[in-house]
Amino acid sequence: MDLLLLDINPIALKIGFLKVTWYGIIIASGIIIAYLIGQREMKKRGFEEDFLTDLLIWAVPIAIICARIYYVIFEWGYYKEHPGQIIQIWQGGIAIHGALIGGALTVYFFCKRRGVNFWKVADILAPSIIIGQIIGRWGNFMNQEAYGGVVERSFLESLYIPDWIIEQMNVGGFYHHPTFLYESLWNVVGLIVLLLLRKANLLRGEIFLVYIMWYSFGRYFVEGLRTDSLYIGPLRMAQLISLVALVVAAIVLIYRRRKSLKLPRYKDE
Repeated sequence: MDLLLLDINPIALKIGFLKVTWYGIIIASGIIIAYLIGQREMKKRGFEEDFLTDLLIWAVPIAIICARIYYVIFEWGYYKEHPGQIIQIWQGGIAIHGALIGGALTVYFFCKRRGVNFWKVADILAPSIIIGQIIGRWGNFMNQEAYGGVVERSFLESLYIPDWIIEQMNVGGFYHHPTFLYESLWNVVGLIVLLLLRKANLLRGEIFLVYIMWYSFGRYFVEGLRTDSLYIGPLRMAQLISLVALVVAAIVLIYRRRKSLKLPRYKDE
């Protein structure tokens, strides 16, 4: 059957009153795959088998809660009039920057409590995080959301984007930038970069810092195309956060490089 004739239903399964969405399935799949890959690397580095499991028990729910809080804060004009909807996360409304901030803080405090080097854990998890993002963005595709401004179909065809993606970007009779795809592909390249950097003689933490810079750089430009941005005044919040994260990560990387003689490298392990 021609895929162009199929309407993509965001609901994957209904069991009585329970609705299982493709978005939820894809996000859960991203988390599971990221966990399995991270667990494998953790074992290689000599961590206890239950270390990552214990970490995720805390990190995943906290990241989701922070993703929701972040979204609600910047949509407070709506939620202050509808406070009962603040906890209705199943209706949509989460932001990845909130999840990343909440997740990173959880990892930091968890490592501190366990007496483990945060930078070492962050480096191990960076490729897994970006894999989760690569997969997770396809949840936006299924929901027909997080797209960009209006473009001509011929423009999308010139990028060799498959018809089944192009047609899903047809919203209300107008074609839109598939920004979910742009970000997902940018992260695929980022994953390759991070994996290659594992073979380099880097300081602990530099793979994680490169991840922050890579993702932030790409997200800054992708966000400029989107039509559903969260704003603080005239500024797109995701662009502001991305710019700040990029600059801070670069400063930290340069600062730590200057102290590199005193910091452990992976060849020392």
